Amino acid sequence: MVDGATGQSNVLGGLRKPQVEASAGASPALLERSASLPSKSESSPDGLSRTISRALSWLVSSQEKDGHWVAPLEADATIPSEYLFLQEILGRPIDPERRKKIVRAILSVRGREGAWPLFKDGDPDISATVKAYLALKMCGYSASDPILVKAREWVLSQGGAGRVNVFTRIALAIFGQYDWEKVPALPVEMVLLPSWFPFSIYSVSYWSRTVIVPLLFIYHYKPLVALSPERGIPELFDPARPDGDPFARSPGIFTLRNLFLLLDIVLRFWNRHPPAFLRRKALSFAMEWMVPRLKGEGGLGAIYPAMANSAVALSLSGYKNDHPLMERVLASIEDLLFEREDEILVQPCVSPIWDTALALGALIEAGLTPDSPTVDRAMEWFRVREVRTVGDWAIKAPACEPGGWAFQFENDYYPDVDDTAMVLMGMAKILPSRPDLFDRMEGVFRRACLWVMAMQGTDGGWGAFDRDNDLLFLNHIPFADHGALLDPSTSDLTGRVLELLGSLGYGPDFPPAARAIRFLRREQEADGSWFGRWGVNYIYGTWSVVAGLKSVGVPMSEPWVVRAMEFLLARQNADGGWGEDCLSYASKDFAGRGASTPSQTAWALIALLHGGHAHTPAVRRGGEFLVGRMTPEGTWEEELFTGTGFPRVFYLRYHMYRHYFPLWALALYRNMTERGRALGHERVDFWKTAPYAPIARSV
Repeated sequence: MVDGATGQSNVLGGLRKPQVEASAGASPALLERSASLPSKSESSPDGLSRTISRALSWLVSSQEKDGHWVAPLEADATIPSEYLFLQEILGRPIDPERRKKIVRAILSVRGREGAWPLFKDGDPDISATVKAYLALKMCGYSASDPILVKAREWVLSQGGAGRVNVFTRIALAIFGQYDWEKVPALPVEMVLLPSWFPFSIYSVSYWSRTVIVPLLFIYHYKPLVALSPERGIPELFDPARPDGDPFARSPGIFTLRNLFLLLDIVLRFWNRHPPAFLRRKALSFAMEWMVPRLKGEGGLGAIYPAMANSAVALSLSGYKNDHPLMERVLASIEDLLFEREDEILVQPCVSPIWDTALALGALIEAGLTPDSPTVDRAMEWFRVREVRTVGDWAIKAPACEPGGWAFQFENDYYPDVDDTAMVLMGMAKILPSRPDLFDRMEGVFRRACLWVMAMQGTDGGWGAFDRDNDLLFLNHIPFADHGALLDPSTSDLTGRVLELLGSLGYGPDFPPAARAIRFLRREQEADGSWFGRWGVNYIYGTWSVVAGLKSVGVPMSEPWVVRAMEFLLARQNADGGWGEDCLSYASKDFAGRGASTPSQTAWALIALLHGGHAHTPAVRRGGEFLVGRMTPEGTWEEELFTGTGFPRVFYLRYHMYRHYFPLWALALYRNMTERGRALGHERVDFWKTAPYAPIARSV
């Protein structure tokens, strides 16, 4: 075996021609005829079983005592930079040693041309670079430091700091480096709009909503944290165009872009002269909305930008740093810090529910018995963390009882479909063999199933946190330059729910499943793939959809499913693995193409195995790739980002992906080749005759 090798090809970056290391993309018939090719020793039954056994042991041993799994969730340099900004805004001194470690973390992800990318080996990003540059200057770096000189040269070559995105402009305005009047307007009074109104806070996604509401206090007060000249960044602005060209009109006259630019002018005037009584009412309502969502230890929305904004909003509203509410908010932010030997990683959030559900799913496929103490601990951990709060999702699904799970340790107002479906799939394979667990988990299981079904959109698909959060025209407002204001139905989540329905014994004629299948047929790309909203990218989306279609009983011989298989087969790299660069969100030239990674190889393998390719050379070579790259510790190495926060804007490196996805794929490979089906498949029959129907048949 290769010790820690990743098999990564040359670095990709920029919208240049992608490196192509794909196989010839032979037809399925030809691949089946070639299936008798001799296997390498690494993928022999004994070698494969040893690999699975070692990976299973590693994963079991990494379970926390209370039953969960979690590993760091890594983003780009913007999060640690913003953490340093927050301490400056709140006047909280940072321990010098801690500050050094955060600075090291920022410097460790510096990329090409001395600037900062959004993901490892990516192209420089101007907003990330300006934030990192400002953070370093605030920590004492001089403008003449070679690190900043190099970064400054790149920023100026791109037109200067006036070209950053809206959220970076807001940060610069707070520190007096940018004019508040050049920031797109958001009136506080928007919180008073009824939920059905297109511009209400409930018309945008959960992550936008929890960021915007506390941000409205910042817009109202327009705080100024003065920096001494040597800590400012005037040298990053192009004197000829200090504001860049942030609000360029689109061609034509009557366009959404131009209409919203005109509206922005009106709202700027409104913000300068709001009716006093209405502004007071709006600020009061915003605080009343925010405070209940600050309960517990998770923070507002349990995501860093919203948590940081809520701390600033409280401070501007008169809360001191030692107020109990503020202390709780600040403690939730400190919980996101992950200290290593030489640096401190500031996580954008944490992912224990997701990691635990996926780890458990991999272990079940690998043969972990339902009566294992590992299973008992995980099931009890899930039971305790069931969401029983009526959250924002109830605006569109008022008749549904709360249930399901969030992504983080605690985020009761915002459970999500993806996590809930993944938890339920694991339970569906365990509970039939555990009557004692069935009795204890029955209510939890039923409520979560019904909650997921209530979240199906009118288009037949599922979004993550809300139903029908799809007013796509709102992405044209100047504030939404990140293009991720909404939470519409996506193919990957719809595939996940189909996989759940199949595990519960439902077929393609079940009305919710039929609507979902129609949605997926509409969403399929011309090359046969599906877009991956929450993972990079077309490999992720195609895996999610194919697994769902197979589970619910769609024949894998359907021409539109075969096209998906052909997409994956044609993108296999010469080393046997699969990979996809984050640049695929910007250019289809990168769809399914990039340096091979363990997690993306696993996704492709799982899809191909479900699609009937278990005995083909392509799948065998993919298995050899994973087996050959297992480390002596019994896991895999992966440095590239394969998770997605917001396409083109924010990417994630899940440190657990390299542990459980390869195990899942190899275990499924063994089970498909030896038994012809996934482990636990026979338990579907249980749900057809269970004492209760987990989902109302009349849905």
